[in-house]
Amino acid sequence: MEEHAAPDWDGLRQRLKHPVVAVVMGVSGSGKTTIAAMLAAGMGWPFADADDLHPAANVEKMHSGHPLTDEDRWPWLARVAALIDEWRAKGSSGVIACSALKHAYRRIIVGDRPDVALVYLRGGHDLVGRRLAARQGHYMPATLLDSQFEALEEPGEDERPIVLDVGGTPAQIVAELIDRLEERE
Repeated sequence: MEEHAAPDWDGLRQRLKHPVVAVVMGVSGSGKTTIAAMLAAGMGWPFADADDLHPAANVEKMHSGHPLTDEDRWPWLARVAALIDEWRAKGSSGVIACSALKHAYRRIIVGDRPDVALVYLRGGHDLVGRRLAARQGHYMPATLLDSQFEALEEPGEDERPIVLDVGGTPAQIVAELIDRLEERE
């Protein structure tokens, strides 16, 4: 990954002419929350972690080491989509970290909303596994990583994703994301 200087937050705010909601997706451990929170803080945009929108039963199920089913996810995805639409209705930009592993999930939360940018953090099983193993106190155990990769349907060109490699530092990834958001303008 190419080196980037610290992001020019003021400059980017001026260059982005329209509100955008960035949905930062990927498997658990790919850096979604870190990257999304860093972008939101730098831009002064609202941030949400879709994990916080899970019903308590989903959190307990994952904490117990059981992967969620699609039936478990539908109400959660509706909550994520509602938050995105709330930001859009206000004419606000925003950033949400959301696994969004399947195309069907992304149809719900991104759909045909042209002002929603899908950001896919792509990383290999070994790298992501090492990151998950180093985590402390997260409800998503490393033992569910295989199920995450099995469920993952990488976004296709029809979804207009911004695909970023997670091998760099968070600052490098965010700087590249900023460049790519500018290209979408």
